[in-house]
Amino acid sequence: MRIGFIGLGRMGSNMVRRLIRDGHQVVAFNRTAEKTREIAGEGAEPSFSLEELVKKLQKPRAVWIMVPAGDATEAQIEDLMGLLEPGDTIIDGGNSNFHDSKRRHDKVATKGLKYVDAGVSGGIWGLANGFCLMVGGEKDAVTPLEPAFKSLAPPDGYLHVGGPGAGHYVKMVHNGIEYGMMQAYAEGFEILHASDYELDLAGISKLWNHGSVVRSWLLELAERAFAADQEFTHLRGWVEDSGEGRWTVQEAIDRDVPAPVITLSLLTRLRSRQEDSYGAKVLAALRNEFGGHAVKTE
Repeated sequence: MRIGFIGLGRMGSNMVRRLIRDGHQVVAFNRTAEKTREIAGEGAEPSFSLEELVKKLQKPRAVWIMVPAGDATEAQIEDLMGLLEPGDTIIDGGNSNFHDSKRRHDKVATKGLKYVDAGVSGGIWGLANGFCLMVGGEKDAVTPLEPAFKSLAPPDGYLHVGGPGAGHYVKMVHNGIEYGMMQAYAEGFEILHASDYELDLAGISKLWNHGSVVRSWLLELAERAFAADQEFTHLRGWVEDSGEGRWTVQEAIDRDVPAPVITLSLLTRLRSRQEDSYGAKVLAALRNEFGGHAVKTE
């Protein structure tokens, strides 16, 4: 299919590459023209303005937005609303708050436009492994886009999870769970690190991924991080949160659902910004390994 794509960051550029690799025609735009030219050299059709992007797409158009959640996404949607026509579809692939997604769905509908919210997981490894897609929206908006969704995702890695906002809702809870899992690994490895034994944490990570009930991709990433520098000598234990953990905790409160593990893992991230700890260094290293997220060094 032919699709417009806005935002060529770490994930966005790899998503475009994966689409091109599977035979889709991608019209790409990025605020920084250099990135647009770079992806054009790999098979995308470049555009250097939203107006140009829209003109290069046939009706009904589909435009995927992959920019930071919040003001940046809101601005792109506002601009597209003035350029697209009834029947066209906007796909928001960022980590937007599901409340915003529901509001945006209703807003663009007043112009006859369709809106699809796609929660995307896979980080910088998505090009090789595929991106897990949690998609929300009305069926008539989602179904025509499934060829692109299935190209981006690994086998069984795409699901239309529900109506408007559902994709970002599921991604929000997914990231809340991720907080808890990462915190458990960080605490466990800090205990091992503090023991009287001289333990090979990379070797233990590898061991646990063979038959253990705690095996996971995160452990594979831990193995990589420990193998590079088990002491994380030049890494600060400063851990950012991008919002989804907070939203998950707030939703748990609003729904009267006890979620102590996720809540405490969020609070631990806040604590990491006040005082360094080895467990926080593990968290920072894991985020850098799976998503290329920024870290702070000594």
